[in-house]
Amino acid sequence: MNLIIVSGLSGSGKSIALETLEDCGYYCIDNLPVALFEPFIRNAMIGDQPLFRKAAISIDARNQSRSLDQFPSTLALADQLGIHYQILFLQAEPETLFKRFSETRRKHPLTDAAHPLSEAIELERRMMEPVASRAHLLIDTTYTNVHQLRELIRARVGARRDSLMSLYFLSFGYKNGIPLDADFVFDARCLPNPHWEPALRAKTGLDPEVREFLCGIDAVNAYLDEIAAFLRRWIPQFAAENRSYLTVAVGCTGGQHRSVFLVEALAARFSASDYDLLIRHRDLH
Repeated sequence: MNLIIVSGLSGSGKSIALETLEDCGYYCIDNLPVALFEPFIRNAMIGDQPLFRKAAISIDARNQSRSLDQFPSTLALADQLGIHYQILFLQAEPETLFKRFSETRRKHPLTDAAHPLSEAIELERRMMEPVASRAHLLIDTTYTNVHQLRELIRARVGARRDSLMSLYFLSFGYKNGIPLDADFVFDARCLPNPHWEPALRAKTGLDPEVREFLCGIDAVNAYLDEIAAFLRRWIPQFAAENRSYLTVAVGCTGGQHRSVFLVEALAARFSASDYDLLIRHRDLH
């Protein structure tokens, strides 16, 4: 039996995540009251012939705050009943959430006469802390569109083999912000930048000319070797702690050359490992 608890901030993509999991074969329930969690578990997922072996439920700020306070004890019950569960929490920067609600003209669930949109977003972030602090997988959707989020959910959660840890390599550009859901962040801005080579400026770390340029620099090779050695030393420690997900992010100035090259090179070195390997170049258009 596999249960995924989908939660997060309003406007961060919870509905998209739930729809994607449904496409992956999960029975999905949106906005399940915390008080109904135990009856659902006992009646639908326990017994010789459970109704559902794969289920996903959404718990969010539409629950009352007092119900959310009961969330830790609800998880303790799931542990006692032997239910294997994962908590997926989605978030985004306040400015991004504000823009999404303004553009779609949707009403935030916590807005009222006393709480304008900006205050409702901050209030919800505080309300959801008991859930966010226990998340197994945190996804920041600030720079992620609908199609990218669907693919990310499908790859990281929907199709993940339960026995293997998901190892996610992500390139990004510092000019667009650091990914808030990364476990390790490596800064490649100290390395020579192909951007300053006129023939390479319009190319990316996926192009052979850029790869050849960077492979010919001793500092780049040393940096790559040391990151790979660090990860080989410590990733098994995380896997031994039953971690389901690990995100390794590499950043450069624009997320076009150095970080892309390093992520591809790291993924190649770990391609034969016993992990579900995923690659994404956040700022490569």
